Amino acid sequence: MSFLDTFKFSVIEIIDLLLVAFLLYYLYKLVKGTVAINIFAGIVIIYLIFKLTQALQMPLLSGILGGFINVGMFALIVVFQQEIRKFLLMLGSSNFGRRRRFFKQLRLLKSNTTNETEIKALVEACHLMSKTNTGALIVVERNNNLDFLINPAHRTSIKLSSAIVQSIFFKNSPLHDGAIIIEKNHIKATRIALPVTDQPNIPQRFGLRHRAALGITEKTDAIALVVSEERGELSYARDGMFVSHSGKKEDLIKLIESDLS
Repeated sequence: MSFLDTFKFSVIEIIDLLLVAFLLYYLYKLVKGTVAINIFAGIVIIYLIFKLTQALQMPLLSGILGGFINVGMFALIVVFQQEIRKFLLMLGSSNFGRRRRFFKQLRLLKSNTTNETEIKALVEACHLMSKTNTGALIVVERNNNLDFLINPAHRTSIKLSSAIVQSIFFKNSPLHDGAIIIEKNHIKATRIALPVTDQPNIPQRFGLRHRAALGITEKTDAIALVVSEERGELSYARDGMFVSHSGKKEDLIKLIESDLS
């Protein structure tokens, strides 16, 4: 047998390696920047020690570590409950969104998202509110349905317009507290409490609205717009991170159109 024959791989083995690499990449992306990365590193170290004790034929220590690993699988489900949920959502939403854009390019899937006029009205409202330091949190639904966040008492069906959005977030309005959810051309809910991100490296100037915007875009494929009540700053979030933009209305409109297409 030659040296090259030793390293021959079948197609199935190559696919297997690629899938493992893909899985490890998403796991790293999921726990990066969170306290879970330390737990994950500890688990990897214990597993490597376990394999080393097996190779060195140390039955007592390898038996203890093996029992810990077997029982520890149930504990991991509890410890990483939120991360597992986020991982499944990442697979189910983010990748579907990419496939959706791919099929759209092939003309196999028509867009049913917000049109240009609706985006213009939304961005116009945000810019006007930023000039008056009116705090606002706006979530635009994409593929993932956000009905699980909605209390029946807060459900609405209001046609989207710049004036309506501004009136909702007017400081003396009873509806200004919390987020609004937009589906296509309608505001489907107001006063919504959103999940808050647990990212530890968020700048201190960002408040609860910004953390909520990151939280909802981490767990779903929605996009979010935030107007800061303290600084009048307009922020745009998608995929669990803030996207930098020039601040000009036209540029932000094009950016949102691209993300919703």
